[in-house]
This record gives sequence, structure tokens and C-alpha cells, in this order.
Amino acid sequence: MTTFVPGLQLSEAFYREAVAPLLPGDLPHSAALLGSGSEVLGFDDEMSCDHHWGPTVQIFVAEIPAALHAHLARHLPVEFRGYPTHYAEAEDGNPVLKAVSGPPVNHRVLLSTMRGYLRRKIAIDVDEELDARTWLSLPSQRLRAITAGAVFHDDLGLAAVRERFEWYPHDVWLCQMAAVWRRIGQEEHLMGRAAYVGDDLGSRLIAARLVRDVMRLAFLIEREYAPYPKWFGTAFLQLESNERLRPSLEGALAAASAEAREGHLCEAYEGVAAMHNSLGLTPRLDPACRGFHTRPFRVIDGDRFASALLEVIGDPELKDPHVVGGIDSLSDNTDLLEDPAYAREVLGVRRPR
Repeated sequence: MTTFVPGLQLSEAFYREAVAPLLPGDLPHSAALLGSGSEVLGFDDEMSCDHHWGPTVQIFVAEIPAALHAHLARHLPVEFRGYPTHYAEAEDGNPVLKAVSGPPVNHRVLLSTMRGYLRRKIAIDVDEELDARTWLSLPSQRLRAITAGAVFHDDLGLAAVRERFEWYPHDVWLCQMAAVWRRIGQEEHLMGRAAYVGDDLGSRLIAARLVRDVMRLAFLIEREYAPYPKWFGTAFLQLESNERLRPSLEGALAAASAEAREGHLCEAYEGVAAMHNSLGLTPRLDPACRGFHTRPFRVIDGDRFASALLEVIGDPELKDPHVVGGIDSLSDNTDLLEDPAYAREVLGVRRPR
């Protein structure tokens, strides 16, 4: 059995030891491993090896030399660090490692221009100026995909391109947080109301939605792009606020009664409210939960935080009191979030030419 090597580590070694020596000496290029795969995000394990995993590296060039792919296919080793460099197509269409006796290998040295890569990943041209609405159309999981991973060699300024997308502009960031606080404010009292009429299943469902929104706020407050659902919880465990919030969030999901769920959620609300205050972006807000009008439910009143954030936003286009935030607050549809060009269309933002 081959000892498992994390994919990011394997990719860098593959580039430096096997790929770089085969590239033309006069070819300016950047080399990296980016994307949404578990190996890029640092979450891969032995199970990850069953598809889209192995000796892989992305090579960015200004223009792709016509014969380079074939040259690499003929001269790359058939095995690297115990893993085949040849990929076959599985029944589901995914590339999987397959041992072969000799070249050529169907390798995954992925040749691209930076312009082409960014257009595919986030529907943005490398030189495009981004306004607020364009930023709001960019799915968080796609932004994480182009800012995660690592750059191994950089003649073409790939690191500088990635820095452009390192985090949202200030007002866009405030708008995103306001939208999630608004979501909490709109639903926090509904969990108890559903239970009050005997709808425990509905109460649990609303609680789960609120748990996810608290987790989204934690990502935003800590300036971390949230990945797609498979790794959302795993990435949350790496946040500084994990130890503070996780017991309450797990308690809310496991609670057998609406009263217990409410208690755990209020602990989580107060924790994330204190995190909000620590940012110093708005005047300090009371982080304690309170009653919901005359009804027997306790809430944080998320609208208070949404309104305070909207008040300090400078961009008038983002000060809409009906704040809905970015595409992630509008939908969790996979087809939409994995197609940034479609997301831009949904938000009424033009596609790049």
C-alpha cells in the first residue's frame, strides 16, 4: 500500500521534480494547485484518492504551446511517489488513477491561461473592474476555490491576481453580514411558533436553518470564504470561533424540545453578537437575547445588527433596507453556485465579453 500523501504536498513535489524539468526553459509560467477539491482545501484523506485526485498541477501560461501536452504525455514518469500519473475515465466520467506500463500517459498537468481559468471559475475577466453587484454575484465557494491551495512558481503574477479576490471590499463585506443578520431576524421567532402548534419537525427544520446562518456569520466575521456544503462544517471547525459556538449549535440540532433548542440558539446568537461587537464596525449593540414582543419566545433581534451595518455602509447601492446580500444568501442551489456566469445573470450583472 502506498503511504497517503496530502494532495497539495504531492502536487508541489510533482511539479518541482517531474514537470518543471520538462517545461521549455524559456517558457514564462506560473504553477499552482487551485480549485474546490478536498486536496486544495486541505481536507483530503485516503478516500479522496478514488477520483479527481493524484499527481496533478496547473500550469498557467500566456499562450499554450501546441505540442506541450503531448510532450509531457511522452516524457512524464508513469508513476510518482507510488501513484500512477495516468488517468482513466470512470463510468461516472470522473478521472481516476490507473497504472500503465509505459508512456504516453493521460496526465493531469492542466495547461491554461489565467484569463481562461478565471472566466471558467468565476466568470470574471482578469482585467475586469469589479463593482459591488459583481462581488455580490460571486459564490463564496468559488472565491474560496481560487484563493485556496498554493502557488509553487510565479512568473506571470498569479499571486497578485489571487490577492484581488482575497476578501470582499469593505462595504460588500458589511452588506453580506447585514443580509445574514436579516435572515436570522426574519426566522428566529418562527422556530418556537412552529413548535407551539405541535409542528416539531418544522421547528427542527427552522432551527437547522438558523444554525447554518450563525455559521455563515462566523465565516464572514472571521473573513473566511465558506466552501461548498461537503466541507462547510469541516472548514467551520478551523475557525477561531468554533470552540465558542459549536457546543451551542450542536446542542440546538440535538435538542428534543423547542425550549431547549431556543436556549442553545440564544447562546449561539449571543456569542456571534459579541463577535460582531468586537469588530468595532458599528456602535456597540446589546448582545443579550430578549423576548419577542408579547409572545413567549426569546430572540436576539437580528434586524438590529442588520440595520446598524446598513447605517455605516458608504455605497448607496448597498444600503437597501430590504438587503438580501450576495448569491449565497439568495440560494443554495448547486447548479447556480457552481455556475458564476449564471449567478451574475440572476443578479442582473452582465457577463464578461
